[in-house]
Amino acid sequence: MKVLLDVDRSHQETTVTIQCREIDDSIKQVLDFLENRDAEFIIGKNGEKQHILKPEEVHRFQAEGDSVMAITSRGNFKVKEKLYELDQILPPSKFIRISKSAIANLFEINHFEPSFNGTICVHFKSGAKEYVSRHYVSNIKSILKRNRRGKN
Repeated sequence: MKVLLDVDRSHQETTVTIQCREIDDSIKQVLDFLENRDAEFIIGKNGEKQHILKPEEVHRFQAEGDSVMAITSRGNFKVKEKLYELDQILPPSKFIRISKSAIANLFEINHFEPSFNGTICVHFKSGAKEYVSRHYVSNIKSILKRNRRGKN
């Protein structure tokens, strides 16, 4: 990757232009960084203890009543952020909204299974299953298509 930097006091505003043949993981990481959407950690509470959770270790975020839970291999942790706030701080190249009540880590998904009523069943590597609301199916298909295109 070639990086060009043009520092000049005459520039009115900062502009970033990325020229690439295709979008790959390195470009996605740059975009996530520029959009400031790369949360380094999230605080999760389990009982009276607070734990530092790295986003990549979270399988999914699940709304349960008035709470949001981070589901990990170490257990379930209550986080203070609402799902819409997590949507804004989690990198879109790694996390995807699958329903009004869940955000999934793309790297913790084992496979998708279409169901007869137009929804999709998400099978996680942990063995858990979540159903994608019909409202989010087209968004998921476009994200998967975009990611697949970026790998070719």
